Amino acid sequence: MREIEIINPMDIEKRSFEIIEGELKKRNLVIDENKSFLVKRVIHTTADFDYADTLRFSENAIEIAEELLRNGADIVTDTNMALSGINKKVLAGLGGNVTCFMADESVAKEAKSRGVTRAAVSMERAAKINKPVIFAIGNAPTALISIFDIMSNSEWKPDFIIGVPVGFVNVEAAKELFFETDIPYIINEGRKGGSNVAAAICNALLYDIRKERV
Repeated sequence: MREIEIINPMDIEKRSFEIIEGELKKRNLVIDENKSFLVKRVIHTTADFDYADTLRFSENAIEIAEELLRNGADIVTDTNMALSGINKKVLAGLGGNVTCFMADESVAKEAKSRGVTRAAVSMERAAKINKPVIFAIGNAPTALISIFDIMSNSEWKPDFIIGVPVGFVNVEAAKELFFETDIPYIINEGRKGGSNVAAAICNALLYDIRKERV
């Protein structure tokens, strides 16, 4: 039987990250120092060390995402779960908001009438936001496909993509659409991901910026 650790509630997260660091060493997993804070937060959220190998970053991805956030960029998610998980107080302190259009009645109505997903309609609406936007996609590959289709058929481009939808149908193909583009991204290869992962990535970036300001 494993021994129960007695830990002050305020120290649980700190202890979790100590365990993660120890596990990474045991597994001989070396993470780029500039990205380690973000990868560790995803592992902390999921208890899945595969993310140390599968998270992919475009060139200067973290620097670009954090600069967008510092300048008041909004975040658009594809689920209310991700929206709930993102630290809105820290984001608001930088001048940004987080939005999810998925539950809007008008989105559902339009999606049904056109025979498309709510995620696709939601991304079309997000593309009309008149300020920089970071897309945090953790559930719907059709959201990524819609973003790619919009940029392919217009002059609009997303400012940043966090692409971590989870599942089986079109998940891997949707993520791979952005690997050969000039759109900055943080994307998880393969089938794994989820709304909790999308929120964890957003929070890792926000907390890293907050740390600079302390």
